[in-house]
Amino acid sequence: MTRGGAHFKSEELVRVLSYYDIGIIQKASPLSAGNKHAPKVVVTAQKGKFLLKRRPKAKDDLYRVSFAHSVQNYLAKQSFPVAPLVQTQEGNTFLQLNSHIYELYKFISGKRYKGSAEETVDAGRELAELHKHLSDFAGEFKPLKGVFHDSSTVRRHLKLIGSEKNNGGNGRMQEIADMLILHYNASSVRVNELGYDSWAEQVIHGDWHPGNILFSKGKVVAILDLDSVRFATTTADLANGLLQFSIVGGRPNPTDWPDYFDQAKMAQLLDGYIEIIKLDKDKLDALIDLMIETMIAEAVLPIAATGFFGHLSGVDFLKMIKRKTEWLDENRKKLKKAMTS
Repeated sequence: MTRGGAHFKSEELVRVLSYYDIGIIQKASPLSAGNKHAPKVVVTAQKGKFLLKRRPKAKDDLYRVSFAHSVQNYLAKQSFPVAPLVQTQEGNTFLQLNSHIYELYKFISGKRYKGSAEETVDAGRELAELHKHLSDFAGEFKPLKGVFHDSSTVRRHLKLIGSEKNNGGNGRMQEIADMLILHYNASSVRVNELGYDSWAEQVIHGDWHPGNILFSKGKVVAILDLDSVRFATTTADLANGLLQFSIVGGRPNPTDWPDYFDQAKMAQLLDGYIEIIKLDKDKLDALIDLMIETMIAEAVLPIAATGFFGHLSGVDFLKMIKRKTEWLDENRKKLKKAMTS
């Protein structure tokens, strides 16, 4: 259990597991991974090894969960590497109990992303395979629509961050927000000019990043999280994956994060993807701008709400985002050449 995070009480664990036919419980070990508000326990039982998750209340939308599970079950039937859901004794894929939603999965052994070229290329292949499998998915539930492209919500939050009322008269914060609006708008315009509105939409993953994937011997063995599945263009999904795999950070203070991205990982992920799905010139040209839009959006939404990005200073984080945005913009030709060579 992550210190200070949510956790299971013993009586809660016993009651929840009583709804599943997994035999006698032999061992239950907390797992510290992912969202600290979504506690997880590895359960060893008579009928196998399982992972129990209690969803964070902010995501306790039955319709949303039902749609994600319908996608997950569909992918499992296509032999795509997702962790199989375990049904309750009543035949449901999740358990609703005392205002919480619980999910039980068959436990998949694997290792976290180590950053190897083999892993990165295979992550690109599997994203393309997911897009192929879901290209004609028509479930019972309607998905969320849209991504961070050309979003009035993103612009509104940037203006909120930059307003004197919310930044306490911090002129530097207003300057950063104003510059990010300019970059965001310029990228949105370029992507629209490339024909974004004419590109086909389908169900996509919505959050393709290393923390959601398990590997073994350089290959993807499990996709762990489909909570963000939605209806949008696959190119936007790919751009988000390129961002998540290539962004360089990791130091405690975002002011110490470098401007540059890992160009090799960017190229490797794209190489894996286009082994399976070819991209035309317009979609290739749109990737850097979609990365810029996504990076800005993912930063400003939580900062506008709380003033922080996780536990990090909102001001320092936005300064870093501005530097990285400018680096992507200035190096777009070099990056495109590296990704397509």
